[in-house]
Amino acid sequence: MALPPAFSGVTVHTKANVYFDGRVVSHTVIAADGAKRTLGLIYPGSYHFGTAAPERMEIVAGVCSVQVDGQTAVRDYAAGMAFDVAGQSGFTIEVKTGLCEYICSFL
Repeated sequence: MALPPAFSGVTVHTKANVYFDGRVVSHTVIAADGAKRTLGLIYPGSYHFGTAAPERMEIVAGVCSVQVDGQTAVRDYAAGMAFDVAGQSGFTIEVKTGLCEYICSFL
């Protein structure tokens, strides 16, 4: 999967989305067609996120382990990989070392 190196013609919200005492931080990006994404960083730790709408998480850099709610498998993801999460669900994401950079698209 080829991740975009940049987004053109977008609106970026300057106020950061800060979770888990600053261990996960993102900024919201709105495309010209109204599509919403967040671009963020995850510091080492384990975090659970709930989803209202379906989401696709694309890993830009780093490595993480993910367990989607309702599944027993924990899968590893690295740069260039992605996973989908259903709406009204959630996932636990763990970063063991370094930073994990991601793009979250709301489907």
